[in-house]
Amino acid sequence: MAFKRFGFVQGAVVSRWKEIVGERYARVSTPESIRFPSGKKSGGTLSLVVEGAHAPLMQHLAPMIIEKVNRFFGYEAVARIAFRQGRIAETVAKIHRQAPAPVPAELGDGLRLIVDDELRACLTSLAGQIAATTGPPRVDIPQPFPSLMNLPKVS
Repeated sequence: MAFKRFGFVQGAVVSRWKEIVGERYARVSTPESIRFPSGKKSGGTLSLVVEGAHAPLMQHLAPMIIEKVNRFFGYEAVARIAFRQGRIAETVAKIHRQAPAPVPAELGDGLRLIVDDELRACLTSLAGQIAATTGPPRVDIPQPFPSLMNLPKVS
């Protein structure tokens, strides 16, 4: 599991961070890793990434965060918190997908010949989704910062 490789014994800390510290603090912080002393599973250091101006507040709240994380684990897993200022990844809004259209008749006969029920269901769903589309998929690419070379000259 990727969480374990990067220092998380419990990936649930990341996925349930909002439940642990509350929505207000989860919007401006995210857990990065937990490092335990060699050979131990208690007394660890929780590394948090915090949005810029919120770092002093989060440092002030460190004892409360430690208490809540330890309550989540059920034992004294975390003894201290190390803060790092950084950007928090924004949560992506769930994409609204169209309901699948009926499978075109010319595809339906070919799909009925597939013996594996699960594969037939997946291909039928794929055919319905393709039939419901009206063009290529839309991809929103974030615009990069303007280049310094393109800025107007100041007189």
